[in-house]
Amino acid sequence: MMIKPALFVEALAETGVNFIAGVPDSLLKDLCAKLTVELPAKNHIIAANEGSAIGLAIGHYLATSNPAMVYMQNSGLGNAVNPLTSLADPKVYSIPMLLVIGWRGEILETGTQLPDEPQHKKQGEITLDQLNILDIPYKVIDKGTTNLNEVLLELISLAITRSGPVAIIVRKGTFSPFKYESEKVQKYPLLREEAIEIIVDNIDKGTPIVSTTGVASRELFEIRKRKGQGHSRDFLTVGGMGYASSIAAGIANALPDKKIVCIDGDAAALMHLGALAITADCSNLIHFLINNEAHDSVGGQPTKGAGINFSSVGKDLGYSHTFEVESKEDLKALCLAMKGNEGNEGSVLITVKTRAGFRSDLGRPDRSPIENKKDFMGLLRDVDYAD
Repeated sequence: MMIKPALFVEALAETGVNFIAGVPDSLLKDLCAKLTVELPAKNHIIAANEGSAIGLAIGHYLATSNPAMVYMQNSGLGNAVNPLTSLADPKVYSIPMLLVIGWRGEILETGTQLPDEPQHKKQGEITLDQLNILDIPYKVIDKGTTNLNEVLLELISLAITRSGPVAIIVRKGTFSPFKYESEKVQKYPLLREEAIEIIVDNIDKGTPIVSTTGVASRELFEIRKRKGQGHSRDFLTVGGMGYASSIAAGIANALPDKKIVCIDGDAAALMHLGALAITADCSNLIHFLINNEAHDSVGGQPTKGAGINFSSVGKDLGYSHTFEVESKEDLKALCLAMKGNEGNEGSVLITVKTRAGFRSDLGRPDRSPIENKKDFMGLLRDVDYAD
């Protein structure tokens, strides 16, 4: 029987933990949704990245002497390793905290790996090894866990005793459904998939596109499939949230006479916002930042995108031109205005305001990352490809 998110929240409160920070995860989306609904904003902060969440937990402990909880997908451990080892570790500042980590690509008790997306295969294999290397004690829970209160009390006690982080590893299907219903009005006419299709239809044919992690890359893949255009034009950044713009900048820097397009998201851009200062230096880059103000791929929890003027931020970071659009007509007009210029017109940041959400029958790429890489590199080298 699955664990009700409400029971986890109640059991956590009994341990005395009253501050939570983290980055939403698909395996934890029901718990994250419950936290968003139940806790005051002061007690639950959705962080820009996992390392920042660790920093928030450290600050909370310094101010209150109470451990905090930090949640993340196992892929987020990479962002968290630095502050965990160089700040929170018992050999440095000795900061107790509870990590709650969704185990994508989990290893079953038989030793086999639960089927998952390619970007989770390696991370799923090494998650427990990473925690062992970091010397972070952990417990694995699943839908059959009946002593959740005991597990939480034991781990929080251990965190305080050892003055360092401890972790709960959450298997797929652990939590029963709890849907987050946003109270904000969906005031923008476009959906992200519609915006991506407008971009695809109205930029120069063959322009390389680097698309961000999650639903955006899935939508781009299906748009190409539906139009029979092949997939060699697109690099799908299936993992490594927040790095699509840097990948696009690396390509643009190496190929200064070729126009490069990046399709990004608000949560991804915020995760490593400083990278945009480098992206802004690429005069042959058009950066579409689709802002739906939500972590759409992992449950729809809100981002800080609602309160940020990315055009103003982009100007401060050095983009030559910044725009913000909401309508189909304005987006199409901007795309057409960019046609025919092979770079050197200056870096461009176009923020596209869209509604949150995506269709329930959206598929996933049926080509491997290696196949994607080979086809894309062929395009960059002007190798012919099939339409």
